[in-house]
Amino acid sequence: MSTPAESIEDEIRRLIIELRVLENTAENLQLRVNLVNANLTELNLASMSLEGIEKKDSNSIFVPIGGGSYIKAILEDTDKVIYGVGAGIAIEKTIKEAKEDIANRIAELNKAKAALEQQLNQVLAGIRERRSRLQELTSRLRSQG
Repeated sequence: MSTPAESIEDEIRRLIIELRVLENTAENLQLRVNLVNANLTELNLASMSLEGIEKKDSNSIFVPIGGGSYIKAILEDTDKVIYGVGAGIAIEKTIKEAKEDIANRIAELNKAKAALEQQLNQVLAGIRERRSRLQELTSRLRSQG
C-alpha cells in the first residue's frame, strides 16, 4: 500500500510527463500557425500585386531581386499570369482567375489558421491546468514532509 506522499509523487511525475507532451504539442501547433501566417502574407502580397497590375496605366513595375533591392521592368503581357497551383506546378491564368484562386486559398488558410489556433488554445489551457495542479501537489508534499 502506498503512502499519501508516494501517491502525490506519482501524480507529480505523471503531470510532468503530460506537461512535456503538451508543451511539445503547443510548440508544433505554433510552428504550424507561423507557417500558415507566412503563406497568408505571401498570398496577400500576390493579391495586391495583381490588383496593382490590373489597375496600372503603365506597364513598368519594380521587381524584387533580393536583399531589399528592386529592378525596374516592363510587363509585356498584363492579361495572363503564371500561377502556382502547388507541388511545383504552375499554369497560365487570367489575372481575374488568379485573383479568385488566391482569394479562395486565403479563405482556406484562414479557416486552417482558426482551427490551429483553437487547438493551440486548448493545449495551452491544458498546460495551465496541469501547472496549477503541479503547484498544488508540490505545496501539499512540502507541507507533509
